[in-house]
Order: sequence, then structure tokens, then C-alpha cells
Amino acid sequence: MIVRNQEDIEILREGGRRLARHVRTLSEMARPGVQAADLEKAARDMVESDGDELAFYNYKTKRDTHGFPSGLCLSVNDVIVHSPAGQNNAVIQEGDVVCIDFGIKHRGLFTDHATTVIAGKPKSAEDERLVKGTFEALAAGIKEARVGNTTGDIGHAVEKIAKKYKFGFPRNLSGHGVGLHVHEEPHVPNFGKPGEGETLVEGLVIAIEPMMTLGSGDLYIDDDGHSYRTKDGSRTAHAEHTVLITASGPEILTKE
Repeated sequence: MIVRNQEDIEILREGGRRLARHVRTLSEMARPGVQAADLEKAARDMVESDGDELAFYNYKTKRDTHGFPSGLCLSVNDVIVHSPAGQNNAVIQEGDVVCIDFGIKHRGLFTDHATTVIAGKPKSAEDERLVKGTFEALAAGIKEARVGNTTGDIGHAVEKIAKKYKFGFPRNLSGHGVGLHVHEEPHVPNFGKPGEGETLVEGLVIAIEPMMTLGSGDLYIDDDGHSYRTKDGSRTAHAEHTVLITASGPEILTKE
């Protein structure tokens, strides 16, 4: 785990504010008839205008050595995460459940943020409940992000809300440390037992990101090699903040 110094923290605060503004703008644009490619272009233009860098574009993993092909993840309905907005050819429809997941690199440090919105008129009360419950889970997880608590405390709080709403949730996707890299230690799962996992210390920066489904939570990777879809076709939601652990409690960095 990497503990940030005060200079890093100030950079992350500014990066988080910028990212929050971008995500709000993109979420307001996510209306019926809008193409994913339009949102990708808007995301790129905003970051370029600020003199920052895209966090996800060309991001490489052990599984994906070619690099992620887009700057923005736009995941719709049964796609829970990692759908490349620049390539998925999606056109947002009335009632779609749309997740916007975005990250930037500001002065050498990364922040990560996601929100889920319903485009136009909701198709069902269950969709509204899904989005509401996912944000409730995020708030519960953030509340536990305190010095001396553990990643298990965060995961337990998120899991408790998932069970309250009878949501499914994938166990192979999680939150993470963030800062010098998009993904760092510690691993921050969306399930767990109080007191287990890594102990949280002052100056640690983590991304907490509940991902919920109306079905089982079992996923598969789509033919594009990036998008995670629910096996049962159930709808999904995802919410994420970058959070700083301070002596006085959690500080959400990705807010305006």
C-alpha cells in the first residue's frame, strides 16, 4: 500500500474535482438517442481541454496486453463494467440503465469515478431500486473507510446492502488502491468479514465501487474481450468514488 504525502493529496483533490465535473457532464448527456461514440468524444475533449490525460485509454493488463481501446467505459443494461465507449457502437435507448466509468491522470496521479443513470423514463421500479441500492451500498462502504478499519469492513458494509435489496454481485470484480497507477494495492472487495483484509491507514487512497445486479451476479466476458455481461441477462448498476483515508474520516475526492 502507498501512503500519499500532502503534495500528492492536493493533486488528487484537484484531479478528483475535475473528474467529478466530467462525469456529471457525461451523465447529463446520457439521454435516449445519444451514441456511445459521442460520449467518448466529449470525454476526450474535456480531458484534453484541461491538459490532463485519459486513465483508461491503452491501459494494459495481464489478460489484455493490447491495451484498452477507449478513454471511457459506457456499460448499458446487462453490461456491468468495462465496455469501451469508442468501440461498442451503443445507442442509448429510452429506459436504459447506463453506467459511466471514467478516470483521469492529473499531474501524474490517477482518480477513478463511476455513476449510473437511467436514460429518460425508467422501464421499471426495479431498475430505479437497483440504482438507488447501488448508491446506498457505496455510501455504506465509504462510511467504513476509516483509520484502523479494514478492507473487510468496507466489503461487509457493501455486501450487507446488497443482501438487503437481494441484489447479486460479482465476486471477481472489486475496488482498489489508486494514485500512481489506475489499480494499486489494496484489493477492496464488495464482500467480506469485519476485521479481515488490509488495515486502512491515514493517507491511503482507494476506489470503492459496488457493482450490483438484479440477478445472480454471474458474469462472462463479451466477444469484444472487455465488456462484462450478466449470464442471466439481468440489469446492472455500478457506482464508484475515489476516497482518501484521513484521521477524521473518509474524504471523497471525486466530488465537485
